[in-house]
Amino acid sequence: MTSSTNTTGFAAFNRGFSTTFNENAMTLGLVVPIESYPYGPVPTMQEHIERVQLAEQLGFKAVWLRDVLFNVPSFGDAGQVFDPFVYLGALSVASKDIALGVASLVLPQRHAAQVAKAAASVDVLSDGRLLLGVASGDRPEEYPAINRGFDDRGERFRESIEYIRLALKGVGQIENSFGKLDGSLDLLPKPTKGGFPMLITGGSQQTPNWGAKHLDGLITYPRSPKIQGHVIESFRSRVSEVCRYNKPVMQPLYIDIEAQDDAPISPIHLGVRCGVNALLSYLKSLESCGVNHVAFNLRFNRANVEDTLAKLAEVVLPHFTIHTESGQALTSCQGANA
Repeated sequence: MTSSTNTTGFAAFNRGFSTTFNENAMTLGLVVPIESYPYGPVPTMQEHIERVQLAEQLGFKAVWLRDVLFNVPSFGDAGQVFDPFVYLGALSVASKDIALGVASLVLPQRHAAQVAKAAASVDVLSDGRLLLGVASGDRPEEYPAINRGFDDRGERFRESIEYIRLALKGVGQIENSFGKLDGSLDLLPKPTKGGFPMLITGGSQQTPNWGAKHLDGLITYPRSPKIQGHVIESFRSRVSEVCRYNKPVMQPLYIDIEAQDDAPISPIHLGVRCGVNALLSYLKSLESCGVNHVAFNLRFNRANVEDTLAKLAEVVLPHFTIHTESGQALTSCQGANA
């Protein structure tokens, strides 16, 4: 497959990748469910579809689901409750343009062939809007429940990536803990552009060089802009050594928007409490240090959700909007040789 770049300066994947990631700019999205549930681990999931549709209408570029198999008491957050691929199927029908991201799918807990088929199905049903964050998992309590080892999850993570990419191509041979492919089987459907982007979450039990080479971007945790800048600089330095193309970086951010637009920033869990003007300045700092996409999480937001979305769309969103065309072909460090 011929290598190409899209209009955002990154390697070209699918439509969702091109509209969400720009090499020299930042876009904004939301973590689902788009609701406040500060006092318990389980969201109500009320009006969740309608709020995704509202987010799309307002101009947010992506929504992001989490993959939480069990409600683990010590973890304190059940995610969006639904199976991510079932939920992505519903959102594919309920929306038209907004990118559909997973941050992140825990690969060692699922069979790689089923991940490949489910993810490709979502990409086709959504007309190329899938963004697949992948992770090795961070909740040890879940693994005995599915008879999987926790300590070897890093190896299974690598094997899953290798298996998924080969299965989608339908050619070549591989044999690992997920099974054996000899090129005689063809997994359907094929993604819209020959593949879909997979972004590594944190380190996922891999060496930094492996993640920079084999995955298509980085999902990292919230940090101060100064520290985040160092993290991104290190990641992109490794990317430049092993890849012809730059790769995007995204992060979530918990926010609690104050009624006073000029309210200063104060820290909350993995995020900030402030007015929209201080939030705008904070986001500009993240953009300057190389963050390409921020996904807001409203779990701790005290104001009305719809009012908060409207205020963000009015004051903040216009400063982080890009207009791009869809990517033309799947390319990465791996490209057609993955």
